[in-house]
Amino acid sequence: MTDKQTVSTAQAPGAIGTYSQAIRAGNTVYLSGQIPLVPETMELVGDSVEAQVRQVFENLAAVAEAAGASLADAVKLTVYLTDLGNFALVNTVMAEFFSAPYPARAAIGIAALPRGAAVEIDAILVT
Repeated sequence: MTDKQTVSTAQAPGAIGTYSQAIRAGNTVYLSGQIPLVPETMELVGDSVEAQVRQVFENLAAVAEAAGASLADAVKLTVYLTDLGNFALVNTVMAEFFSAPYPARAAIGIAALPRGAAVEIDAILVT
């Protein structure tokens, strides 16, 4: 049986359901999907998709830090977008948070996200 440890931080939005912000299993950390909620208010950061994408990466970075890691340890991201037309914007903002070698990534167009968010991203880190 794998030893699992819960990772959590007040620097990212708290779980709003039956899940953990992240789980560490060995040297792998699985970060739950983050939507662009401001941790202090638990409200969406705003209507700008760019601001939403940036907030999502800030939330992921905070959870990664709570796990003793950083986004530089990311090996896989999954990006969920309500409008795939925003994919280039995700690339632009992602370049502010990552450098080569970039993590593997998938982008999926979906009908809707919680709270009307435009983007959700989850990550897998190896430390």
